[in-house]
Amino acid sequence: MKITRLVPIILHAPVTRGSIADSTHSITHWGAPGVAIETDAGLTGYGFSGTHAHLATDRLIVDCAVHSYGPLLLGEDPREVRALWEKLHKHAPVQWVGRAGLTHLALGAIDIALWDLKAKAAGQPLWKLLGGSAAKKVEAYNTDGGWLNWPIETLVSDCRRLVESEGYRAVKIKVGSPDPATDLRRLEAVRAAIGPGVRLMTDANGKLTLPEAIRLGRRLADYDVVWFEEPTAFDDVLAHRRLVEAIETPIALGEQLYLAAQFRDFIHAGAVHFVQPDVVRLAGITEFWQVADLAHSYSLPVVPHVGDMCQVHQHLCFAHPGCRLLEYIPWLRDWMKHPAQIRDGHFIAPEAPGAGMEPTADALARINRA
Repeated sequence: MKITRLVPIILHAPVTRGSIADSTHSITHWGAPGVAIETDAGLTGYGFSGTHAHLATDRLIVDCAVHSYGPLLLGEDPREVRALWEKLHKHAPVQWVGRAGLTHLALGAIDIALWDLKAKAAGQPLWKLLGGSAAKKVEAYNTDGGWLNWPIETLVSDCRRLVESEGYRAVKIKVGSPDPATDLRRLEAVRAAIGPGVRLMTDANGKLTLPEAIRLGRRLADYDVVWFEEPTAFDDVLAHRRLVEAIETPIALGEQLYLAAQFRDFIHAGAVHFVQPDVVRLAGITEFWQVADLAHSYSLPVVPHVGDMCQVHQHLCFAHPGCRLLEYIPWLRDWMKHPAQIRDGHFIAPEAPGAGMEPTADALARINRA
């Protein structure tokens, strides 16, 4: 089997209620720029990144994938995924202009598409190809009811619905309001609504200074918060280490880290408790696995960020022993041929061959019209 062509694809899916916001961003659509990798065997692999649906930058990602990396893949056997990843990762012209950022997002989309092809060629879902088990319990925690732009009444209603009607036993809400007292009122209201038996997480999306994070973080234990996610500057290892020393609530981070070496530094410094690699921001499944193995060797739980809207990450969670909990946000659900399925607050192991990122015919038709 040989690669014959790379085709650029850009999907822009609407988010919940038309607009969502955290402490630093407000968006109306989730972007999935990526590629279809075609072969002479009639199989096609799909891989996507995850963005805030900015068309100009999404085009840069797919252009890098197709024109900078693509020529290196033509004629290659897509099943030799790790060797191809090394070849692309060390490609000097691309590495010279960026060892992270856009180039990493492009490489991640390609790597996912290659693993998709490898699993399809084997006739297996990716989690099975990677040695996982459908009997494993992978719990879902839901973030899609906890946005910072929701009024407190909507926030409480959504979190209660997720727990009482949809079976989730873990929810996450956003913090980082201009007034910390607002965050505390929202936390208090949600905890009262969902009760003590449901896990509650918080996420500041890197908004806070270290003093602000310490001040808010010291109050989180009052509401039995499981973790304080991305409390301060994404890349600041020392600040997170100081926060670990100052508060009781564990720290979660990783969605904004591009390199396995960055995770190494946070883990070695004792600056993180819940490790959150994102397959679309790391350079795909190949580098994700490196990070997951590293975290697991330190007995740290791996709880992936869901930049792929849980399509690929569900496979990785069923496969990797360090993963037992995964974020759920359904924005790409109607755009995927085999969307992630939740039952009683847990993911159901996918049955279709591949990595789960194949768009529906309708999604592809809309892209073609664009």
